Amino acid sequence: MTVRSREGAFDIIEDVGSRRVPGSTTYDPHRQTYTVTGGGENLWGASDEFHFAALKVSGDFILTAEGEFKGKGVNAHRKWGIMFRRGLDGSSMYADAAIHGDGLTSLQYREKSGAETLEVKAAVTSPGIVQLERAGKAVIMRAAKWGGALVETGRVTIDLSAEIFAGLFVCSHEAAVAETAVFRNVRFDVPAAEGTDGDKNPSPSRLELLDVDTGIRRIVYSSAGHFEAPNWCRDGRSLLFNQEGRIYTLALDTLKPKVLDTGRVTANNNDHGISFDGKSLALSSHTEQAGRKAGSQIYVVSVNGGEPVKITDQAPSYWHGWSPDGTTLVYCAEREGNFDVWAIGAQGGRETRLTTDPGLDDGPEYAPDGAHIYFNSTRSGRMKIWRMKPDGSGQAQVSFDDYNDWFAHVSPDGKRMLYVSYPPTVPAASHPRNQRVMIREQDLGSGKVRVLAHLYGGQGTMNVPSWSPDGKSVAFVSYTYGKPEI
Repeated sequence: MTVRSREGAFDIIEDVGSRRVPGSTTYDPHRQTYTVTGGGENLWGASDEFHFAALKVSGDFILTAEGEFKGKGVNAHRKWGIMFRRGLDGSSMYADAAIHGDGLTSLQYREKSGAETLEVKAAVTSPGIVQLERAGKAVIMRAAKWGGALVETGRVTIDLSAEIFAGLFVCSHEAAVAETAVFRNVRFDVPAAEGTDGDKNPSPSRLELLDVDTGIRRIVYSSAGHFEAPNWCRDGRSLLFNQEGRIYTLALDTLKPKVLDTGRVTANNNDHGISFDGKSLALSSHTEQAGRKAGSQIYVVSVNGGEPVKITDQAPSYWHGWSPDGTTLVYCAEREGNFDVWAIGAQGGRETRLTTDPGLDDGPEYAPDGAHIYFNSTRSGRMKIWRMKPDGSGQAQVSFDDYNDWFAHVSPDGKRMLYVSYPPTVPAASHPRNQRVMIREQDLGSGKVRVLAHLYGGQGTMNVPSWSPDGKSVAFVSYTYGKPEI
């Protein structure tokens, strides 16, 4: 029987095949998690029995979910996972990412109705995160352990190009037994079509809050319009972001955005942020000025709005950090053909160059104790995180591996930093919008790195300081060319 009472993203709640124990799906709107209970003799062979929470999807898309079983279970071959399926009968064509109770992980698929199931076994066992992507007639599976990077574990060609059902499943592998799995951070992402210019064709957006210790993500606001770069206000009760040149405030109790008055400065980009004392807001905004190069300039305004004061005279200048005492701004600026880190007084004056290496130095931000400025640089061949003293001395690399790391944000207690990591296939000096990226956490003592979130995003995701004042959460933006609320 198909139930069409919506549970979160899913409006099709189905027990597939002939079975004795009914399944169920429940959605926790606060944690945005799904608890799925299912029975069934097997999800294999020529016909299947399982519980399915799904919705209809067409075109190319990516489904990602984190999951785990509750309890020890009865049969080692019980399965949880995510699935693409042509129909809701037991013998339908399908492809899934299946995680068994004993850890076996595979891309299972049935090439035509009633045919025997085939599989591509993954090298990874017992992953906590799985992903399926439909790209034309290809279905691609990726998987990762908790805290690890997704890697491709299987790819098959199967004609699931029509409208299909996509969602979460549980199979107990015992006709008279039900098993339960909990799914979290479930996301449908529709990637940009080949050749899409993300600047000319911006995507819909989702504002998400990430609990840094648990990794749980919550979508708190979504829009068919494109917005970027959340800042967390110092009172912890609201956020700022930019959209179409304006700055918006979003109170977390109402979740209704309101335009912040920034006077004549209305071409604001995604480089903005609030002073440590919570009183002032730095803006980067495109400026036309007689006799000087047009481009992004830095302004300061009251956090409550008003007419901003221009701080820099040369363009382009992109703000990234306040000093903890509020006296200095640091920023990325292009001067004489090279992008470097610069500093200037918060009330203006003469600017000081802090880095001089060829290539791109970007994203400077003070640690909360003021002892170091963290920034990202291509000087090693990759985009990696570096740090230096406030006068520019003691420059040293602090993130290592093959990913390209952008925009380090140090936690309020100074013990860890977060940054956005692009795959090595993206050029080191490029941070485009439409990419599979990760938000990673690095312990500043041990250097240990773990992945906190896999998402579709990039430019605008987390360009600027976005830690909550209590250090428990971080705000970021993810993108999709599909429904932004899912």
